Amino acid sequence: MTGPAYRFGIEEEFFLADAATRGTPRSGVRGFHAAAKSLLPAAERELLQSQIEIATPPATALEEARAGLASLRRGLAEIGRAHGILVLAAGTHPGAAWDAQRPTDGARYHGILDEVRMIGRRTLVSGMHVHVEVARPDDRVDLMNRLLPVLPVLLALSVSSPFWQGRDTGLAGYRLSVFGEMPRTGLPDLFSSNAEFERYVAVMVQAGAIQDASFLWWHLRPSIRYPTLELRIADSCTRVEDAVAIAGLYRCLVRAAERRPDLNARLDGVARAVIRENLWRAQRDGVQAALIDPEAGRAVPYGEALETVLALVAEDAEALACGPALDGARRIAREGTSADRQRAAYESARGQDGEDAAGIAAVVDALARETEGRA
Repeated sequence: MTGPAYRFGIEEEFFLADAATRGTPRSGVRGFHAAAKSLLPAAERELLQSQIEIATPPATALEEARAGLASLRRGLAEIGRAHGILVLAAGTHPGAAWDAQRPTDGARYHGILDEVRMIGRRTLVSGMHVHVEVARPDDRVDLMNRLLPVLPVLLALSVSSPFWQGRDTGLAGYRLSVFGEMPRTGLPDLFSSNAEFERYVAVMVQAGAIQDASFLWWHLRPSIRYPTLELRIADSCTRVEDAVAIAGLYRCLVRAAERRPDLNARLDGVARAVIRENLWRAQRDGVQAALIDPEAGRAVPYGEALETVLALVAEDAEALACGPALDGARRIAREGTSADRQRAAYESARGQDGEDAAGIAAVVDALARETEGRA
């Protein structure tokens, strides 16, 4: 490959559920984490004991990333079976109670909880983060600004959080509502330059508001550790194929934004307000959403909005061999999201005896099967 390789890496957060009760596990958690640390170096603890995270090494091919994620997921599932635990990829745990959660020991985690207090304990959510290496790291703030309009399209593909505390929220992606209670989340401000962004970070650090830029938990941000632009808006994807499709599409979008400096240049307050409205629509309705086209001044079906994005990156998909990612995005739009499948599982099981608990248990079991790749 000539020119930038646009290497990418994927981080996924998962929930742990008791295999018998389907709720927050108590026994087995310590053994599970010890085994994961020993057997899977790519697995790390998260803020809460009932979660775990995995990360792939930098990749240049979709199949490389898919194989890595699939292997890690199978490894976690096997460890879980040995400790009476199910591993779930979803934006929210369908049935667990937030006040039953226990924080993970660690200076960073305790520091976050000291700052955000009860909000941290309520943040029972899991997301997928995608890092894409850019050609010129100093351009990441400009790229961040210009990629904001596509965030609703990416969010809609990932939604996997229709349930909260055992109840159907009516939303396809409730995770963003929960995570939005945290400070410094949501859409980043429109910084005019990299220097302006760095000045903001310096002020925040000097004032003691944050330790470093990793405490900016926006939907999209420049990474502090890598020369990447990090996508953070996606729910944890239940199917590995969906995760790879979204990651591949985002990779193409980064290349397109670098290739076309005119793309979404000079966004203003109106554009940012429309993006916020579209994020809400994607969060509520997933791939059934109607997204506002600010140029046309009308709401268009999600499929039409997606095809506009896919046409934009056709050249980039060919250059990066990411055609299957575009096909995967179309498949999700056509067949539905994890949120759609979760609701179907819930209604099917609940309809047999009318009990909400049976429906939630069926959702947890279906999530565990899909996460491991058994469905």
